[in-house]
Amino acid sequence: MKNKKIPLRTCIVTKEVLPKQELFRIVINKEKEVSIDLTGKQNGRGVYLKKDISVINKAKDLKLLDKKLEVKIEEKLYEDLINLMK
Repeated sequence: MKNKKIPLRTCIVTKEVLPKQELFRIVINKEKEVSIDLTGKQNGRGVYLKKDISVINKAKDLKLLDKKLEVKIEEKLYEDLINLMK
């Protein structure tokens, strides 16, 4: 029996290559709307963040999501990410 390939993605903060399940996917669509993609299948450009409060706070402090997605990120998105961890 073949082993199923585990999809790996890179966290934009730590640059670690991790399985997709250990990361949050943040997506921007054509209408410039930013959302958290829990399914991993939403249309749009996505970036990945490790599921770690310190990583989320570092991304917020350095405005990494703003830079990567080229749009102003609302404070609420970071709060939602932290709430999803609980």
